[in-house]
Amino acid sequence: MSPSRSFLVMLVLWFSLFRVSTASADSALIGHTVMAAIPVSAIAIAFFKHDTEGEKQWLRNLAANQALTSVARLGFNETDWGRRPNGHPYGFPSGHVAFAGSGAAFLSERYGWQYGVPAWLATAYVAYNRVDNNDHRWRDVIASGLLSFGVGKLFVTPENATHIAPVIGPDWLGMRWQRSW
Repeated sequence: MSPSRSFLVMLVLWFSLFRVSTASADSALIGHTVMAAIPVSAIAIAFFKHDTEGEKQWLRNLAANQALTSVARLGFNETDWGRRPNGHPYGFPSGHVAFAGSGAAFLSERYGWQYGVPAWLATAYVAYNRVDNNDHRWRDVIASGLLSFGVGKLFVTPENATHIAPVIGPDWLGMRWQRSW
């Protein structure tokens, strides 16, 4: 079975462990579980692929994502954007979606769309869950998703990356081609 199918099967099995309920507490628990499962799955995939560089990039991506989210939440907390629909503080941006999005961004950037699409769909579920449970507004979850996407672009390189760069010497010009396997 291909790695992308294995990941998809793992997500389907994970979701099947939970019964569907309209109760808010059950819905919130499922949202929390999916939120945690995405980044944990991302590091597990890097580990089982023996991708040491990927593990380092996962950690840097997660740390940068959470640091930027925390700074934004502190900055917006004293504004109207910081107030959640349920009245609690620290609403913008959503920390849950940022955490889930860090795993999705890592998977999509490092291993490609086959891993990224299921992870981003699961992140979209977390975003929907947060809005549906009256914990956030759509602007909060969309901002977190965009933040996670951008941080992933900055901190994660593809597993099989090709880099081409100009090289300028004192008497010559050239191009350097580098491919990681």
